[in-house]
Amino acid sequence: MEKRDPIEEARRYVANAEEVIKKAQYDPEMKRYTDDKYVKMAGNTLWNGCLIALDALFGINKRKGRPDIGKYKEAAGKRDKKLLAFVVDGYNTLHLSMGYDGIKDKKICDVGFEKANGIIDRCAKLRPEPVCA
Repeated sequence: MEKRDPIEEARRYVANAEEVIKKAQYDPEMKRYTDDKYVKMAGNTLWNGCLIALDALFGINKRKGRPDIGKYKEAAGKRDKKLLAFVVDGYNTLHLSMGYDGIKDKKICDVGFEKANGIIDRCAKLRPEPVCA
């Protein structure tokens, strides 16, 4: 199996989350989704995509076990303050609000997609270009 570029792989996760959130059945009158199961799935998919991009930049999750958000915050804070802000906001929105709580408010979900794209874009910008031999 061919190994994918981690940034492109992270973007693929965002595309998958876009398909998942459609299944959450948006209610335009209430301005919210009706099924928290799919909101949770989309939030977790987005956050996992962000972790792929962050791992490409920092290599934090090379060990077994769960990734520690503190390590990502510390690494981002040392490298780039904008990325740190994206990571903190992304964790709160994607992992906690969407993925864990299943908050169905469309504005929060829209912000979640923005935060995920922001993290991935910032990682792509900060990642060193591969050296060609």
